[in-house]
Amino acid sequence: MPDHPQRLPQFVIAGAPKAGTTALHAGLATHPRLFLSPVKEPKYYLTDGRPPPRSRHRGPGDAHSAREWVWRRADYLALFDAAPTNAVRGESTPFYLYDRTAHSRLVGDVPDVKVVVVVRDPVDRAWSNWVHLRADGLEPESDFLTAVRRESRRVEHGWAPFWHYRALGRYGEQLRDLYRHLPREQVLVLRYRQLVDSPRETLDRVSHFLGVAAGLAHAVPPENVKPYVADTPRHRVLARAARAGAALGAHVPPHWWRRAARPLLAALHAGRVPRPALPVAVRREVLDPLLPDVALLEELTGESFADWKGDTGRGDFRSRRPTTA
Repeated sequence: MPDHPQRLPQFVIAGAPKAGTTALHAGLATHPRLFLSPVKEPKYYLTDGRPPPRSRHRGPGDAHSAREWVWRRADYLALFDAAPTNAVRGESTPFYLYDRTAHSRLVGDVPDVKVVVVVRDPVDRAWSNWVHLRADGLEPESDFLTAVRRESRRVEHGWAPFWHYRALGRYGEQLRDLYRHLPREQVLVLRYRQLVDSPRETLDRVSHFLGVAAGLAHAVPPENVKPYVADTPRHRVLARAARAGAALGAHVPPHWWRRAARPLLAALHAGRVPRPALPVAVRREVLDPLLPDVALLEELTGESFADWKGDTGRGDFRSRRPTTA
């Protein structure tokens, strides 16, 4: 693909949060012919050239997080200034698959863009998403199923997409809509389990898709695997402090709040305990409305996702990653 005069990305990693995109980004960044933006998840194509509206970021910590979005075009283009002339440029923003306006913005800006879509068992993904937010003290609901049941109300009240536990897992609808903007040969669909169980082969497959030599990228352990934190009086006090701090963090530079929050996060994570198995009844309730979408995903990809339809999930990255190098 010829170099773009404005140094735009030639590929993006999309999919869903907690589906392995961080590990994939880090692994591809080790390839000498690939240049990944130094800022992961710039979220540029989620914006229209203006700051994210406060009305869509009313959940705990949302306004603080929105301050990190790269919405100015000059700042976004600058992310690729250091890319070598012969490198294939890319960035990772999982929400590009979920946000339909991002589809049109991305393709309108980069018609030949390649999109790497990563999908994960939607119940496992939602469970991991909830664990992540609980670990950081942001999720006020101590029961996963109750949090899922409150999703619609939260969406109506303007909570950001990271809180859309079930909706983020409707990959069939999202992929169908993406195909309305891009030919299928410009989209590669991967599964989370492939990243975990066969990382070398998966990185080679992505390298081939991006038009660079295989065998040069190597897997990098993920950095955003959050611990499961028990619901204790101590955690509740710390979590209230975290949510209050995040609200104040919406008014200061993001790096200031991140630095100030480190001791609090360390204290929150100190309450880690082994992650319990998700009860079958809970899994069934979360999964049932998603089954038609899983069928749509199977129709679109020609692959079976039967393993997602059972009563047992596939586990998280830490429990499933290979034990040998």
